[in-house]
Amino acid sequence: MSTEERSLNFIEQIIEEDMANGFAKDKLRFRFPPEPNGYLHVGHASSICLNFGLGLRYNAPVNLRFDDTNPAKEEQEYVDAIKKDVEWLGYQWAEERYASDYFQELYDWAVQFIKNGKAYIDSQSSEDMAKQKGTPSQPGTESPFRNRSVEENLDLFERMKNGEFPEGTHVLRAKIDMTSSNMLMRDPIMYRILHKHHHRTGDAWKIYPMYDWAHGESDYVEEISHSLCTLEFLMHRELYDWFLDQIYTEGKVRPKQREFARRNLSHTVVSKRKLLQLVQEGHVNGWDDPRMSTISGMRRRGYTPASIRNFADTIGIAKRTNLIDVSLLEFCVREDLNKIAPRVMAVLDPVKLVITNYPEGKEEWLEAENNPEDESAGFREVPFSRELYIEREDFMENANSKYFRLTLGKEVRLKNAYIIKGESVLKDSEGNITEIHCTYDTDSRSGSGTEASLRKIKGTIHWVSIQHAVEAEVRIYDRLFTHEAPDADKDVDFKEYINPNSLEVIKGYLEPSLKSAEAGERYQFQRLGYFCVDPDTNAEKIVFNKTVGLRDTWAKLESKE
Repeated sequence: MSTEERSLNFIEQIIEEDMANGFAKDKLRFRFPPEPNGYLHVGHASSICLNFGLGLRYNAPVNLRFDDTNPAKEEQEYVDAIKKDVEWLGYQWAEERYASDYFQELYDWAVQFIKNGKAYIDSQSSEDMAKQKGTPSQPGTESPFRNRSVEENLDLFERMKNGEFPEGTHVLRAKIDMTSSNMLMRDPIMYRILHKHHHRTGDAWKIYPMYDWAHGESDYVEEISHSLCTLEFLMHRELYDWFLDQIYTEGKVRPKQREFARRNLSHTVVSKRKLLQLVQEGHVNGWDDPRMSTISGMRRRGYTPASIRNFADTIGIAKRTNLIDVSLLEFCVREDLNKIAPRVMAVLDPVKLVITNYPEGKEEWLEAENNPEDESAGFREVPFSRELYIEREDFMENANSKYFRLTLGKEVRLKNAYIIKGESVLKDSEGNITEIHCTYDTDSRSGSGTEASLRKIKGTIHWVSIQHAVEAEVRIYDRLFTHEAPDADKDVDFKEYINPNSLEVIKGYLEPSLKSAEAGERYQFQRLGYFCVDPDTNAEKIVFNKTVGLRDTWAKLESKE
């Protein structure tokens, strides 16, 4: 067995086994089937990477098929967002399809079901039908309408389609087995009446197919070879196969449903219903809020497509549901950004630094490396002057011997610039430091090659020239929930765990090279973390979102707790 074969996940093993048993490789076809009733989240990203990854591995087409069978919840906005997300992740679908493409075909098949005695119109209330379903340990009871004549069923079904009945008066049910141990096989609903406008078919249809009916048949029409679903659809597989049994023609590709486990992400939720609740109740600023687990939120926060693909590949495919720590996703983001993000200087909690022996009015432009991980990234020039901003935490008036940043009487290097020594401070009436005064070693400029420049100094801090600084709004994002599994306890409202400190908006000062930064561009603010230009940026204001820190600070906090 080769190394590659040993590393196959169980889905790939199924495909390899099918091909070994005679299934033609050129008949392989996959699909990603989102319902356009919300924005895609990180769980969908794993499914996208699985299906499109299989397409790339086996050189097989992958369809993007929208499961648009519920017009009450679906919108064109969601269709457009889903397409954008899939493309942004780096994938291209073979064909764009919709379940609504097959509404007529599905209807015609349903008519044939009625004629073959495999379906009937039930006119009971949903409450009565629920009572007759039975329980997992008790069989169901048959509907009083189960033995309607074929003629009556055909008449009622056509009139349902024509919009003659109010919603809830009739449904079409498959006639299977009310005593089945699988409750999904107890005469499942195939069609319900919905007088709702559909974003593609308009008002042409008054009845809409249920997911279980439409999904497998759509797979069949598109000749999907392997229909991959999450584990909650395992019990649906028997029904999926039963529906196919009724329409399958020998010689055609018969889709095979197989299930994999959801990968839940810690400190977030991935239920579309709960994500919608967060949006509608104003806990976040829309579906693309950078705190959301949506792909659009992750994109806005500054995550890269490569990092999300790598995350999906790292967690892999499994048969058991488990909780993945969000720090693994953040690690993948950090790892990718480290390779590609230009290094720049920004100060987010400023205190004024005055170099008292630097000539007033003088300025010089110093060379700074753009990315030590990328030789081709080159260098840029940053302005230096007598008055700078440094981070407040980079100075301590009374420091111990283990403090290697700026303090009185000790030296520190300014990144790409000079060695300075703390001399004195100015304070306000409340004792807060307002200015730090220092002196610089005139011969110590970085890269100058002088003896002074080569001196070993333990601490290096970043800075921004005050007269050249660019003001920016900086949004510091943290995890949206304080609990690692906010929706795990059914007795506690998941919103109880919303982190009140998940967003802090501050004013930052940036080096002038960032004045023309455009939305979507990503940078490393040296010693602070990775940041991305937000779409709210305009000619009057530049806005940065914090993507991720340089290291995992949550791990330290949680270990202390």
